[in-house]
Amino acid sequence: MKMIPKKAFSEVKIGVSSCLLGENVRFDAGHKKNQYLSNVLSHYFEFLPFCPEVAIGLGVPREPIRLINEDNIIKCVGTKNTDFDVTNKLVSIANEQVDWHGKISGYILKKDSPSCGMERVKVYKPASPKQKIPEKNGTGIYAQQLINNFPDLPVEEEGRLNDLIIRENFIQRVYVYHRWHQMLSTNFSLKDIQQFHAQHKYIFMSHSQSALKELGALLAKNHPDITELAKNYLSQAMALLKNKATKSNHANTLLHIQGYLKKFISADNKQELNETIEQYRNGYVPLIVPITLLRHHFRKYPNDYIEQSFYLWPHPGELMLLNH
Repeated sequence: MKMIPKKAFSEVKIGVSSCLLGENVRFDAGHKKNQYLSNVLSHYFEFLPFCPEVAIGLGVPREPIRLINEDNIIKCVGTKNTDFDVTNKLVSIANEQVDWHGKISGYILKKDSPSCGMERVKVYKPASPKQKIPEKNGTGIYAQQLINNFPDLPVEEEGRLNDLIIRENFIQRVYVYHRWHQMLSTNFSLKDIQQFHAQHKYIFMSHSQSALKELGALLAKNHPDITELAKNYLSQAMALLKNKATKSNHANTLLHIQGYLKKFISADNKQELNETIEQYRNGYVPLIVPITLLRHHFRKYPNDYIEQSFYLWPHPGELMLLNH
């Protein structure tokens, strides 16, 4: 049974709205360079910048566009000339990118954009061109088609990445998604999916124990079509990871892992571990503290199953980002 290698890890590719990297592609010929993306994430990910508005032929600078709700149909039109409708062009340009979209492990979009916004994009009513309070319930046309085409792809927008929990959740989903596609690039079997599940079990547990049980039950069923199983497994796994990992879930996961040491470590060491995990649960120390302590004991008392787990032994790039 082959395992996902811990050291041989190919470049993680991430799609990103071009303006977030400082490219002057916005309607006003400016950009929205994001320092976290440029100064931190760029050291760990290979960014593939793309601006759908420029790609469909809109100039720089240009008339701004916005979303409108016309008879319950969302369209993207010019702010001055509402007959200038680019809805279908934005859908088409998203469909034209499916080749490279299928090779990336995540996408970071520009918030509030009528083409790229992931959520809460302003939607106007066409009968009220001077409407001052639009509804913030839209999704950018390009972004929506990207999500339709790749519903399991980790997608976030740069504004939400300011939230530490959301940021860590996105980074973790990106690496899990990347490892999954590394496995799919080979002639995988049911045993390979089961091995992937074993390597990620404790990551899944830290997000939702009930969803983990459902994922395990999926693998326990008879599956004549391995491709269909892989599709269903990925969908459930990525949906599971969207649940935010809580301190309580992490603490329970750490205690679960500690059980593998109970026959080897002294009572004093066990007490120290318990106290450190409780300190983490109560917010006094970061997660890396109990994880580092557990890794110390497993170096002294190795366990093959735990050593293959990405929870305690993530890819170095992932570990650096999660503790940045």
